[in-house]
Amino acid sequence: MDSRDRTAADEQQVTAADIARLAGVTRAAVSNWRRRHDDFPTPAGGTSSSPLFSLTAVRAWLERQHKGVEESTEVRLWHTLRGDHPGRMLPALADTVGYLLDGGRGGLGDEAVRLLRELVAEASPAEVSRALAERFLNAGERAGTPSGSTTRLVRALAALTDRTAAGVFDPACGTGELLFGVGAPDAERTGQDIDPDAVRLARARAELEQGAGADIRVGDALRSDRWEGHRVPLVVCDPPPATTEWGREELLMDPRWELAVPPKAESELAWLQHAYAHTEPGGQAAVVLSTSCAYRRTGRRTRAELVRRGLLTDVVALPAGLAAAHAQPVHLWLLRRPTGTDDAARSVRMWDMTGVAPDGPWAWPEEGWAEVPLIDLLDDEVDLTPGRYLAPGSEDLAEVVAALREELCRAAEGIDGLLPEVSAAGPVEWSGAQVRVGDLVDAGLVDVAGEAPRAVDERLDTDFLRGFMAAPANTRRSTSASGTHRTDARSARIPQMGTDDQRRYGAAFRALEEFERRAEELAALARRAAELTREGLTSGALAPEGTGPRSIG
Repeated sequence: MDSRDRTAADEQQVTAADIARLAGVTRAAVSNWRRRHDDFPTPAGGTSSSPLFSLTAVRAWLERQHKGVEESTEVRLWHTLRGDHPGRMLPALADTVGYLLDGGRGGLGDEAVRLLRELVAEASPAEVSRALAERFLNAGERAGTPSGSTTRLVRALAALTDRTAAGVFDPACGTGELLFGVGAPDAERTGQDIDPDAVRLARARAELEQGAGADIRVGDALRSDRWEGHRVPLVVCDPPPATTEWGREELLMDPRWELAVPPKAESELAWLQHAYAHTEPGGQAAVVLSTSCAYRRTGRRTRAELVRRGLLTDVVALPAGLAAAHAQPVHLWLLRRPTGTDDAARSVRMWDMTGVAPDGPWAWPEEGWAEVPLIDLLDDEVDLTPGRYLAPGSEDLAEVVAALREELCRAAEGIDGLLPEVSAAGPVEWSGAQVRVGDLVDAGLVDVAGEAPRAVDERLDTDFLRGFMAAPANTRRSTSASGTHRTDARSARIPQMGTDDQRRYGAAFRALEEFERRAEELAALARRAAELTREGLTSGALAPEGTGPRSIG
């Protein structure tokens, strides 16, 4: 090992989970060692809840205590890569699999190459590639990658989607795990991802592990679709984490929005429609979404169109432990593009698979589902939460309520901090310094096409514009004498302000919008929790804490 490799190894830090893997024990055993052994290495970094330890000190302690097992070549390679590329495991892994494919070293050090050669002497390049990719997807290093589905989620979708599909497309394929794991074994596979290193890794994996190349292109799929006009039998998508910065302002007229222009706060529904746009007639789109997509007010119009047109066939409630970015449950929405006017779905199957272990086995259950007519879904909320249509059995009610309580606590966490901090500004008279939105449109500063107006000049802030357009005075101005609300954006008036002040107000309006969205989610969860708790108390399935059911008299 040269001096650079030795220095990197000396400085490398590992988590408690890494120590457990090194020693071949559980995380609990490592926690016990820390409590019971005064000479256990002290944390060298990290935080109190997630400490990091010196790898050299840990190895020395394990050797002194005669604990653990000998490190495998794969583990030694993994730690070497981490030491050579701190915080950059994705490009390191892309270089590694590239070396297995064609011998190109890329940024690999001598020690990594030596260990790779040892591994290839023990197993095939395809097996080494698959093992390293799986380790990456289940390790902390994958945090921050644009997309990367867990092996658990891949197994679930492989069982619940069309296994005969001859063509598979994934518009956010990341390292390729989901793209390679579904459809027919010999399916033609295409994809896109925003991260060049992820694409480089996925392409190399396709050659090594699939025995056939995959056409995977680099780019932001929403802003720059590299597959325009491409349609396949099966589209799968585990979208990147939700964000408001997905390019809505640039894409208002995009033909992919067959159902409705996705709201700014609904990037997941943008991915849903993008996936559907690439689905051929008779084909299936399978999209993994957060549970709140099923009921958020901002997505109601999209959900209503999805149901009304008969495109949604199934909504599956999946258990916690499948998502890569969080530990919450998720939903799987299955869409089918009709082959003709008489081929649309007439009902939606609602499935509750939250009781399945995260590792499976996965199969469509005989119980725990309901077929819901479209008309029953098209109410004011268009709530597509499976639990709403599947009454839990009395034996499961306590568990369901407990899960709802946990979800309520998560939803409420930090919500108070979203409400923008404000202070008394004194009496403000806007009337003397206002401008009509219509005048701004005529001046070329504002575009009112689409669902929401937007600024098209850097002198005007879009969030400032929309915030003041929603002011009570403008809302009253847009209401007819009969009380019927009508939108008249041009007649709205907004105050004249400098750009810096506009941005200050715009930031406050953005925070307020997020606060309202989170509050609505919290209210929906609270209604569901109250409804089920009341049902349990009145049916005898639940009892107040500290008591049991008692008869009266």
